[in-house]
Amino acid sequence: MSAPDLDPDLLKAFLAVVEHRSFTRAATRLNRTQSAVSMQIKRLEDSLDIRLFHRTRAGVEPTAAGQGLIDYARRILALNAQAIGHLRERKVESAVRLGVMDDYGTIVIPPLLASFAAAHPTIRIEVETGLTCAMPAQLGEAYDLVIAMHPEGYGAGELLRREQAVWAAAAAHPIEEQEPLPVALYPPGCLFRQWAAEALDAAGRPWRLAFVSRNLAAVESIAAQGLAVTVVKAGTVPASLRRLSSRHGMPPLPAAEIRLHRARNLSRPGALLADHLERELAKSVTM
Repeated sequence: MSAPDLDPDLLKAFLAVVEHRSFTRAATRLNRTQSAVSMQIKRLEDSLDIRLFHRTRAGVEPTAAGQGLIDYARRILALNAQAIGHLRERKVESAVRLGVMDDYGTIVIPPLLASFAAAHPTIRIEVETGLTCAMPAQLGEAYDLVIAMHPEGYGAGELLRREQAVWAAAAAHPIEEQEPLPVALYPPGCLFRQWAAEALDAAGRPWRLAFVSRNLAAVESIAAQGLAVTVVKAGTVPASLRRLSSRHGMPPLPAAEIRLHRARNLSRPGALLADHLERELAKSVTM
């Protein structure tokens, strides 16, 4: 014959009666009726085939068997609460969907996500990198938060920092001397592509589009091989490239603003991540 299971609810009723020495007071404590508590005690006694209480003039007292159960009941309930608390701590609170530019997503944001994850291990973060021009319009659907690049003076979102757009090329290749100038850029919709074309045309500098990719690493790799010049943020110029300026015959480029966009009705985890990113990114301003 298998041993009976000790139902935590029955053990709670048992300990309440032990503590209050009364079925009535125990029922009040448990927010139940006296008959319900009495039935629970009877179920526990029937499952164990042991009488747990006897009545005295002072009230209800545990029998010797009941006395022996008290410590076990407390330990079982304490362990039950501990197990539930442990599992709840490990339960993923929710996911936060973050959209961000390639360079920030690979260079700037990862350390900030690591520090956030250390402080909030139950929050899962899903990151998508790419062109951010269309991401803010998808807040609430595809993204909870978007860190996007905008022209200076753009009003929406929260300003995190300013970034200067700069020309860059391979260190060992004077590619900027070629005519027409080969340029590696991103697809239409990217501010850097727009600004590069406008600046070169305004300066009367002949140029050709030598390479196009949505992938930042691919564009920078082409530039690093001496095949083209490109445009990057001053704060994220890779070691494989050198900055170009008017000394190299390159026209000036505008500055950009990096802004944080939040979805309406943002969840608590989303708000926590947004506040963390805003606080950490605002600590330094790259010009």
